[in-house]
Amino acid sequence: MNVRTRFAPSPTGYLHLGGLRTALYTWLFARKNEGKFILRIEDTDQEREVEGAVELIYKSMHEAGLDYDEGPDVGGNFGPYIQTQRRDLYLPYAMELVEKGAAYPCFCTKEELQERRDAATKDGGQWKYDKHCLNIPREEALRRMQAGEPFVIRQNVPTTGTASFDDALYGHVEAPCDTLDDNVLIKQDGLPTYNFANVIDDHLMGITHVMRGTEYLSSTPKYNLLYEAFGWDKPTYIHLSPVMKDSTRKLSKRYGDPSFEDLLAQGYVKDAIINFIALLGWCPDVKTYGEKEFFTMDELVEAFDLSGLSKSPAIFNTEKLIWFNHEYISRMPVEEYQKMATPWFDQVLGGKNMDYAMLSSLMHTRTEIFSRVPDQIRFLAELPEYDIAIYTHKKMKTDAAVSLKALELALPALEALEDFSEENVKTVLMDLAAKNEMKNGQIMWPVRIAISGLASTPGGATEIAYLLGKEETLRRMRLGIEMLKKSV
Repeated sequence: MNVRTRFAPSPTGYLHLGGLRTALYTWLFARKNEGKFILRIEDTDQEREVEGAVELIYKSMHEAGLDYDEGPDVGGNFGPYIQTQRRDLYLPYAMELVEKGAAYPCFCTKEELQERRDAATKDGGQWKYDKHCLNIPREEALRRMQAGEPFVIRQNVPTTGTASFDDALYGHVEAPCDTLDDNVLIKQDGLPTYNFANVIDDHLMGITHVMRGTEYLSSTPKYNLLYEAFGWDKPTYIHLSPVMKDSTRKLSKRYGDPSFEDLLAQGYVKDAIINFIALLGWCPDVKTYGEKEFFTMDELVEAFDLSGLSKSPAIFNTEKLIWFNHEYISRMPVEEYQKMATPWFDQVLGGKNMDYAMLSSLMHTRTEIFSRVPDQIRFLAELPEYDIAIYTHKKMKTDAAVSLKALELALPALEALEDFSEENVKTVLMDLAAKNEMKNGQIMWPVRIAISGLASTPGGATEIAYLLGKEETLRRMRLGIEMLKKSV
C-alpha cells in the first residue's frame, strides 16, 4: 500500500496544540512509511472562518517543520486542496446517493424543525430528524429542487442494525443505527457539511489512513455507511486521545490556552515544542529507547509507531514544557542562543551598545523561556530600587559597614582603570581584597549589589561592571556609598 495521509484543519484561527499534535503524528506516520502527507483546508463552515487563518495555517506548518507533499500552496495531482474551491464536486455525489436510496432531499424549514424538536424534547426526550421528507416521491422532490425551493440533502441512515468501523487503536466500534441521526450532507447554500466533504475528499485524494481526535469516534460509523453506499474502500482510522489542560478540561483557545504561534511568540523553541507535543499521548518503544525523551525530527520519524499511542488523555504540563525548553536552550550553541536572544535583549537594552556576546554567555543556561529574559536583564538598563539589607551576607561575611568600606576602596581603584575590560576589573578588585586582607567576596559582593541592586544576577560583579561600562558602574557605586553612609 502506498500510504497517503492528510491533515485537514478548518481556518477558524490559530493552530491549537491538539491540532498540531494531530498534524505531527500524521506527518510522522507518512514519513515513517515513505508515504505522502497532504494538507487540505476544510472551509465549508464559512460563518466560522477567520480572515487570514489559512495563511496562519501555512505559516504554522512551515514553522513546525511539517512539510507537505500536496496542498493549496504547493499544488498536487488531486487539487484543489481547499474545499470551497471544490464545491461543484459534492452535489453530484449526493445525488448519486439519492438515486441509491442512501440519501434524500429535505425541504423542512428551520421553523418546522424547531417546532418538532421542541415537541420531542419537552418531556426530556431526545431529538433526531424524523425522516419527514424521506417519503416524498422522487419526481416531486426533483421538481421542487429544480423550481428553486430551498432544500438540504440528508443521509438516509437505516433504522435497524448497526453501523461499525475498525480503529487501529480502539478496535471494533459500532453503534445501533436507530441512535444515529440523518445528518445533512449538502446544506442550503450548496456547500457540503464537514462530514460529507471528508468522505468525498478522502476517497478522491486516495487517503489510506485518517488520524483525528476521539471526538469523531461517534461520527465515523455514519462515514462508513457512506463508503458502503458508494462501494468504496474505507481508510484505516486512527483516533487520537485528547490533549487536556487538566483531568476535566480539554485545551481550548477560548479559555486562554496557548496556540503554537502563542508559544513561539512567548519564546519557546520550536524544536522543544515539537518534541514535547510528540510525547503527549505517544511513547517510543521502551526496549529500544529506554527512558529517552529528547528526539530530533529524524529520530521521531524512526521511532514513531502506532503501538506507542495511548488511549488515555494526555495532560498538557506547562512546567514540563518549560523544562524541555530550558534543556533545548542550554544545549544549543551560544552563537545560536545570541541570535534568538537578541530581539529580547533589544527590548530593554536597545541603543545601549552593550556586549551581547558576553551577555549571552551569562544568560545562556539561565534562560527557561526567552520572554522572561527582558525582566532578568532589566537591571542593566536601569538600577532598580533595593533595600540595603541585601548587602548583608553571612557567607561573604559582609554587612553595611564592611560593604561601605569595600565600595570606598573599590571606587577610586576602578576610577583609575583605563581599560575597563572584565578581566582588568576582576584583577583590580581581587588585588584590592588581597592588599586589604579581605576575602574576595567582601569586595565582590558589595560591588555586585551596588551596581545591580539584586541579590541574584546573571554573572558576578566583574561581568556586570564590564557590561555596564565604566561610567555607569561608577555612578551606581557612588549611589550605593551614599545609601550605606546613611545607615552606618
